[in-house]
Formats: sequence, C-alpha cells, structure tokens
Amino acid sequence: MRSSRWAPIAGWCAATATSIVLASVALLPVLRTSSPEDAALAQLPAADSTSFPAPLPNVSASATPSVTPTTRRPPPATTKATTTPPRSTPPTTTTPKPPAATTTPPTTTEDGWTVTTAGDGTRTYVRSFRVEGGQAVIKMTSDGVVSLVTATPADGFSVQKVQDSPDNMAVYFNESQHSFIIHATWHNDRPFVQVSEVGS
Repeated sequence: MRSSRWAPIAGWCAATATSIVLASVALLPVLRTSSPEDAALAQLPAADSTSFPAPLPNVSASATPSVTPTTRRPPPATTKATTTPPRSTPPTTTTPKPPAATTTPPTTTEDGWTVTTAGDGTRTYVRSFRVEGGQAVIKMTSDGVVSLVTATPADGFSVQKVQDSPDNMAVYFNESQHSFIIHATWHNDRPFVQVSEVGS
C-alpha cells in the first residue's frame, strides 16, 4: 500500500530531473559562445581612478550656446522679363497767354484828314488847324459827332469853345477886338471846316 502511494511522486521527480538535465544540455552551446567575451573582460586590468578625466565645471544650461540649424533656400530663379519703363509725363505748366495785341486800324488820308476805320466800320477823322491866334486839333466821327482834341492859343490870345449841337462846333482864339474862328461841322456825311478872322 505504501509503495503504490509514492510511485506517482517518484515518477514526477524523475521526470522533472530529466527535463532539467535536457535543458542544461540544450543551453550549453549558448553559454559556451558567451564565455570568451566574459573571459576577455575578466583579463582587462582594473581601471585606476587617476586615469579618468577631471569632471567639467558646473556649466549652467543658459551658457550653452544654442545652435539653430539653418536651412539654405535655393536662390530664386531669375526670370528675364522685359519691363517697359513708365512714361514720364512732363508736368503741365500753364503758360500765361500773352495779351492780345491791339491791332491798329488801317489809316488813310482824305483831304488833309487822317482817317481810321474801327472794327465796327466807324470812321474817325482827325486834323490839326493852325491860325495866327493858335492851334486846334479837331476830331469828327462818321456818326456825326464833332469834338475838340486840343487847343493851344498863341501869345496874347485866349481860347474859347462854342458848341450848340454834337455835329456843330466853333473854336475861338481871341485877343482885344481881334478873333480867329475855326468852325467845324459834319455836313453831307463829310467833315467840313471853315476858318475865318474877325476884327483887326
């Protein structure tokens, strides 16, 4: 009875021992391949503490220069483009216009009168008359107006103008009991002048 109880335990022990032996035999080549490195390491001389380099001084992290990697960009491709320069417009300068030249009306001479014709067709007659008592310049226009331009009396004479209507005028150069009269009037669409002397 006792032998039959321990038989299974003995069998289990025998099986376990057999598996351990087989596992050792299987791992033996692996252990042999690693043994030379271990032997070489074992043959190295012991490191001397004086052969190690001195420790670096304590350097703060902020003192360590940071290196930023730079990436080089390829230069931009140069494209030849024909560009037309902008047209420069000259500054607009306002040049003052020269004053309109006053055109002198054409001048003619008729019976001693200097005649000028205006743009509207009006004719102007101007003539100087000299007498012993002085000199007078008389003007008449084609619309029948008679006027005195200048009157210069001679020494000892005085001048007097008498005009009762626009188309009739008389210029007197007077001295004591002696006068020279220039009578001018517009008559038959023409200037008419009569010179007379009164007294002595």
